[in-house]
Amino acid sequence: MLRIGTLFLATLSLTAVSFDRASAQQVTGEPGSPSATTTIDGRYLPNPPPAFGGQIGLDAKNSKPYWPPQIVPPKGAPNILLIMTDDAGYGVAGTFGGVIPTPALDRVAKAGLRYTQFHSTALCSPTRAALITGRNHHSSGFGVISEQATGYPGYDSVIGVDNATIGEILKQNGFATSWFGKNHNTPAFQYSSAGPFDQWPVGMGFEYFYGFMGGDSNQWTPYLFQNTTQIFPWVGKPGYNLTTDEADNAIDHIKQLNAAAPDRPFFVYFVPGATHAPHHPTQEWIDKFKGKFDMGWNEMREQIFANQKRLGVIPANTQLTPWPDDLPKWDSLDADSKKLFARQAEVFAAYVAYSDHEIGRVIQAIDDLGKLNNTLVIYIEGDNGTSAEGSTLGTPNELITIEGMQIPVADQMKFYDVWGSDKTYPHMSVAWSWAFDTPFKWTKQVASHFGGTRQGMAMAWPARIKDAGGIRSQFHHVIDIVPTILEATGIQAPVMVNGVAQKPIEGVSMAYSWDNAQAPSARTTQYFEMFGNRAIYNDGWIAATTPPAPPWLMGTTKMPDVVNGYKWELYNLTEDFSENNDLAAKMPDKLHEMQELFLMEAAKYNVFPLDNSILERLLTPRPSATAGRNDFTYSGVISGIPSSNAPNIVNRSYTITAEVEIPQGGGEGMLVTTGGRFGGYGFYLLKGKPVFLYNFVDMERFRWEGHDALAPGKHTLVFDFKSDGPGFGKGGTGVLKVDGTEVANEKIPHTIPALMPWDETFDVGVDTRTGVEDNDYQVPFPFNGNIAKLQVALQP
Repeated sequence: MLRIGTLFLATLSLTAVSFDRASAQQVTGEPGSPSATTTIDGRYLPNPPPAFGGQIGLDAKNSKPYWPPQIVPPKGAPNILLIMTDDAGYGVAGTFGGVIPTPALDRVAKAGLRYTQFHSTALCSPTRAALITGRNHHSSGFGVISEQATGYPGYDSVIGVDNATIGEILKQNGFATSWFGKNHNTPAFQYSSAGPFDQWPVGMGFEYFYGFMGGDSNQWTPYLFQNTTQIFPWVGKPGYNLTTDEADNAIDHIKQLNAAAPDRPFFVYFVPGATHAPHHPTQEWIDKFKGKFDMGWNEMREQIFANQKRLGVIPANTQLTPWPDDLPKWDSLDADSKKLFARQAEVFAAYVAYSDHEIGRVIQAIDDLGKLNNTLVIYIEGDNGTSAEGSTLGTPNELITIEGMQIPVADQMKFYDVWGSDKTYPHMSVAWSWAFDTPFKWTKQVASHFGGTRQGMAMAWPARIKDAGGIRSQFHHVIDIVPTILEATGIQAPVMVNGVAQKPIEGVSMAYSWDNAQAPSARTTQYFEMFGNRAIYNDGWIAATTPPAPPWLMGTTKMPDVVNGYKWELYNLTEDFSENNDLAAKMPDKLHEMQELFLMEAAKYNVFPLDNSILERLLTPRPSATAGRNDFTYSGVISGIPSSNAPNIVNRSYTITAEVEIPQGGGEGMLVTTGGRFGGYGFYLLKGKPVFLYNFVDMERFRWEGHDALAPGKHTLVFDFKSDGPGFGKGGTGVLKVDGTEVANEKIPHTIPALMPWDETFDVGVDTRTGVEDNDYQVPFPFNGNIAKLQVALQP
């Protein structure tokens, strides 16, 4: 036994002194001690575990412990605060000449640099996918938003395992990583509590998430998650607003990190929903802008243009692009239209200023901890141009215009006094949106022109960027943020993450511009594409397609052949900053050269197949737990099921059957609902009587109601709807039955054409967030009996 023990000890000694192949380290502290740290090579993540460096004997007295060193970023690496707002074009922020004060963005710009040729993809989640991966949006699977995903690599809305995010890279290099606000980069068909969660923020490298999953959310009653758990922090809190809540949560998180591990750098990704519709600022901020937009959109545009020249954020020779013929000039409007449209802009401006104020609180919290000097702050105003999804008239309910409909001004005036409150889900006229994209043409969704893709961006790092208040005009894109962060932190882009070889980072670092305002652009080529509108930039030139239909028509018009049916334009940006002088007719050879370059770039980055459909893609079948199912059965109380995992009644015939037991004293409460105040349906008992209510996007409500209250005991309630389809938004006939007897029968002229509200859920036995009819009940309106079985049967 003695000989065996000696051999055993000898083997252990060999293990203790073996060479650590995982090193490539900068170790601090006594190796093996609890306080030892190390940086890593970072090309292969996670870092291979180091060899044990101590000694192991037969007992602890004759052994030496050894702790693996904690992984930390390179010495001096800054904290990172990455901020991006929503649906705000180049002319929105006062920092870039807009008429809306943005002091937090001003603060970053004055401490660092303003970039005047920084670009997005023209749509929200595609821009966000490009931002966090450093790859083009088609390379990251986000050619469009997830709700329009199709089964092609560039359009499936899956950020694949070969596209590790900046959160994943920084986390595995020792950063504390967190995400606050809007997500919209998880496939819409994976929002439920069933997961999988690898495409949620916590599965993509962000250790903490506090925000909403979709493209937007009601700011008063949000569809909100903490990590992967749905939460309701607004319940019982009058005056609650998500924008402030997100800032509060981020500030608390940063303070907690500082208290627990003050030396650990953080990466905070702060992306509030503002200023995407619904425009939901607090009344305090709305009051600040009363009367500020009575001058109208044309005069405001002139003011912004003059401010931009004064600030030097556009060249002195820039021309203001012409006002489009199909948008009215302010002076042509009647008094009610002017009053309504001015109110829309007041609320939008309030939302811009309010969100900037809350962003400023986050920045100040970092300063209060003494960490701002060594924090790289990147503040991007907007993930695309200002949104045209409010239509030419604006709307008190965004769902209406998304569905391709409008409300007359006279009907909208009924909401004038509550515009921006929880009674509305509002958006503004596209004429304001066009003006807020000054000096450019077009808006959000239009990737071919800078009105859709040019964003104001400021970047500061006081410990490193010394040209405080400087302006940079190099041409850059959101994919350039990841390599900039990596260079700033001294971290390499990994070639393998979690055993998967990585796509190369497609962006280029912007750090070269920090010390040299005159440095030539490191980005020489960049393609753009969205819904068939496309452009190609190369060395100061850009070729762009002319949009065949304006985005505010939401794809409801007949579109030309997407490959050969588009007209092209050509601009020399070194002489024509605003894309005002089309040279296509004068320089056909140059245009052809640029078109060929687009084809090569598009093939390289998964842009094909081109597709200019919009509404049709909303109805494309996608993978989910409900794919291919037509029968759904539930019992008891269930809430919070997202629409992707629930029975979808849009444009279909369906039957809802509820087997219930009514208690003594009578039945009351919700049986099943999808949607809420701004559209949807509810099947419930009201004072004992069965009611099926269909809320047509808050414009009309259709009601089926029994005459008699149900007696205590078991009953079977059925609502059967036969659609007049096929087609978008067809009407139909609904029949309500109690225990086999018809109690109500009504034909309705139309139904919701494409989408139920995306920030509401499918609930059984209760109603969360907002109700479909405030005059009947208030949420949560729980059913006081027992639901033995709730079945939804859909017709193919």
